[in-house]
Amino acid sequence: MKIAIVAPAKPIDPLVASRVTAFAAITHPAVDLLVHPQCFASDGHFAGSDAVRAAAFLDVANDPGIDAVWFARGGYGSNRILARVMPRLGPAARNKSYLGYSDMGFLLGALYARRIGRPAHGPMAIDIGRQGGDRTVARSLGWMVSRDRQGLEPGLGDRPAAAFNLSILAAMIGTPWLPDLTDHVLLIEDVSEPLYRIDRMLSQLAHATQLKGLAGIRLGAVTDIQSNDPPWGESLDRGIRRWCAEMDVPFLGAAEIGHTQGNRVVPFGVA
Repeated sequence: MKIAIVAPAKPIDPLVASRVTAFAAITHPAVDLLVHPQCFASDGHFAGSDAVRAAAFLDVANDPGIDAVWFARGGYGSNRILARVMPRLGPAARNKSYLGYSDMGFLLGALYARRIGRPAHGPMAIDIGRQGGDRTVARSLGWMVSRDRQGLEPGLGDRPAAAFNLSILAAMIGTPWLPDLTDHVLLIEDVSEPLYRIDRMLSQLAHATQLKGLAGIRLGAVTDIQSNDPPWGESLDRGIRRWCAEMDVPFLGAAEIGHTQGNRVVPFGVA
């Protein structure tokens, strides 16, 4: 099996590539893990220009010899290549898995909207650097290689599901890249935002016409919350329940996803 790593947003350090390649060689010796050279490119904030990042993604997505595309890391930038890559995905792109989270939600959502491949929200190559990162990335490798269910988010059931970083999901509303999530359980998480911004994005979700018909919402980790002056004064749990009530969508509790070592895999659709 061949798994390709690309970086549609920010670059990774070569040490990350070395560590995750070595780990994969030990735990999944039958896997050929290919790190695209574009992962180390640099163009200001990005892992190469928009054209370079788009070309790298198309290289691996349209290669019939590659079975899965594993995103290197998040950051910002994958939205900038959507219009370049989505119309140019060929038949081979429909036969592989795509796995990542955070900023990669732009690509995962656009792929799912067009029923291209098997997108999943889950740990990326850079997560090898977290404390306990070997266990974190093992969930993604296990899912891509053998559909190992041990790494799946434990609350997934028979209903279709989708998972997004809240900031990314809010940015997709009103665009053609947001998939139809009718009858889906939506799992959301976020990082490095003050609570007033979380509340504002939840308000947008609650009133977005594109998100009517959700089966429920679950809340993953919201970490590194930035300070609010004056203090926000409402707990996150109370806030999500209030917005779910206004949205008339059941709040279904916590989810094991987020920018943490406990991040688990959520295949889009039915697992």
